[in-house]
Amino acid sequence: MKQTKMRNIGIMAHIDAGKTTTTERILYYTGKIHRIGEVHEGTATTDWMVQEQERGITITSAAITCFWEGHTINLIDTPGHVDFTVEVERSLRVLDGAVAVFDGTHGVEPQSETVWRQADKYKVPRICFINKLDRVGSSFFTSVDSIREKLKAKPLILQIPIGEEGGFIGVVDLIAMEALVWTGAAGSEDHQYTRMPIPEDLQDQAELYREQLLESLADFDDVIMEKALEGAPIEPEALIACIRKCTIAQDLVPVVCGSAFKNKGVQPLLDAVVRYLPAPDDLPAVPGFRATSDEDPISRERSLDASFSAIAFKLMSDSFVGQLIFTRVYSGSLKVGEVVLNSRTQKRERVQKIFQMQANDRTEIETAQAGDIVALVGLKEVATGDTLCSQKDPIRFESVSFPEPVIFIAIEPKSSADTPKLEKALEKLRSEDPSFHFQENKETGQMLISGMGELHLDIIVDRLLREFSVATNTGQPQVSYRETLENEIAIEEIFEREINGKKQFAKISLRMEPISGDVQIQNQFVNKVAESRLPKLLAKAVEKGVMEGLQAGALAGFQIIGLRCTLEEAALIDGASDEVAFQIVANLAVRKGLQTGSSIMMEPVMELEVSTPDDYLSNVVSDLNSRGAQVSHIGMANHLQVIEAKSPLAKMFGYTTGLRSISKGRATYTMRFGHYEKVSTATRQAILGG
Repeated sequence: MKQTKMRNIGIMAHIDAGKTTTTERILYYTGKIHRIGEVHEGTATTDWMVQEQERGITITSAAITCFWEGHTINLIDTPGHVDFTVEVERSLRVLDGAVAVFDGTHGVEPQSETVWRQADKYKVPRICFINKLDRVGSSFFTSVDSIREKLKAKPLILQIPIGEEGGFIGVVDLIAMEALVWTGAAGSEDHQYTRMPIPEDLQDQAELYREQLLESLADFDDVIMEKALEGAPIEPEALIACIRKCTIAQDLVPVVCGSAFKNKGVQPLLDAVVRYLPAPDDLPAVPGFRATSDEDPISRERSLDASFSAIAFKLMSDSFVGQLIFTRVYSGSLKVGEVVLNSRTQKRERVQKIFQMQANDRTEIETAQAGDIVALVGLKEVATGDTLCSQKDPIRFESVSFPEPVIFIAIEPKSSADTPKLEKALEKLRSEDPSFHFQENKETGQMLISGMGELHLDIIVDRLLREFSVATNTGQPQVSYRETLENEIAIEEIFEREINGKKQFAKISLRMEPISGDVQIQNQFVNKVAESRLPKLLAKAVEKGVMEGLQAGALAGFQIIGLRCTLEEAALIDGASDEVAFQIVANLAVRKGLQTGSSIMMEPVMELEVSTPDDYLSNVVSDLNSRGAQVSHIGMANHLQVIEAKSPLAKMFGYTTGLRSISKGRATYTMRFGHYEKVSTATRQAILGG
């Protein structure tokens, strides 16, 4: 199959914007399924987990392949809830394009911004689908304005709606300058559209937005500019080619619209996917590094003729075949039985089976090639983000970065006999979900599990019972605090010892300082010692020792964040200085610095957006104030008051129940991690007990 006829896309959006409903219609109209399932009925194809069906939300990203107009579309439906953004992160890492779905009654919502930034991070071209235009209070043009204002994007309107709210019946196609009107019973599965002349009452509006479309494209195409100035007709093919070029370059973002639930607008959305989103070979070579060096950049052409390379972006346990390694193939081809190299471990692995995935179903295939998204079976030591490649021509791609957990709970099996079973199950869950962590508290002996929010951990506990048959008792949610230094400090440390008659020596000077500005989660290590004075292997040992030392702070043993550790000087003795000695001295230096420096505690601060009817505004604001929240803005949106605020996570436990109580169930909210902030004196005393 030619890559020009392939599209690897993701569906991304805020929770309840209609991603999975849109995906279900895509699968139906492409002939992949023969009956439309519904999220609220628990029958959606890509929401196959029991927990997804019960809650009516997407938890794990699901991959599925379908076909449209001679094109193969590998599609991933991603979650919208903030607790599962790791699924969006790793999906966008390997996708070529995305469809951003927006609720036409709300426009850009908080999680819309998060996933948009993730797509920006990985430079993923995208198109926008304004959904739910049949709903009361929906507004296509207000939604487009919110894309422009909140996302700082350049939306390119390709369609305008015909009718509003309950009267929404179709769209005006500004490329062909025709009306697409859906006929038959609204919402029926055989609901098709008919092309017809633009209604008279929309003619002026259509010509206005057609003119704006041409003006936008004229900035990128001289031929379109000349014809537009002359008033000469412009062939649709010329417009489509220019829009495609601008979309792939991320200069413009095409916008289409519809109502997925009422089966309106999905076929033109599919047309937009194959017209404007890139094929794998439309994109530049994939940047990477030589497998054994972080300082030797190379790249790999996205070609079938190039050596095999791929990235493992997701792991999933399967009760029938074992562990499935979801893999995006960037170049070359891979056959069942072949051996690949894992660039991270430098170990060879044999591929026993290759599957094309259809949500939780799978079809066994013999070969995967450039552009494919498949699942591999038989690999033993693979982690999310690992590069798999040819042994003869190794390469290592940039891995996937994941957020740190902000919440933890204590967990124990109801039966002590299940302890080994629990640990094995937690290990499997951690391999699948890099945003989930667990560890034993050495002081109390408790097992602690940590994740991105209360729902995240609820799902983990539920899966332990249903999938692994481990019943557990859990404690109350606790905040995952962090520590850092408030001041700069310089440390000199010497490690000198004789072990088994052999002398070991290492000496370093280390400067530790807080990273300026908002405290960042990631710590940094900087080496200022020339390689001629400290070999690279020993410098790496220092970095390893530093990072190990930053795992526990001096105040309460919480992980350190936001520190830059700079190696200023180093001394060694031939025959007595090795990697072990330098790793130990670095660890000692960091511990000394944390104990002598001015340590502070940090807590996660969450960003909230609460939507409430007018009647409950004062009660909602009063409740937020009582939780230590700082309200930054209150404004109207679609007949509701929208409150934007920030609050320490510790104050927000149980907020769902509290908000439901004070608003009689009519207010809703979204919450996401914002940043870490220094704790108050009272909080510090409560944690440290003094």
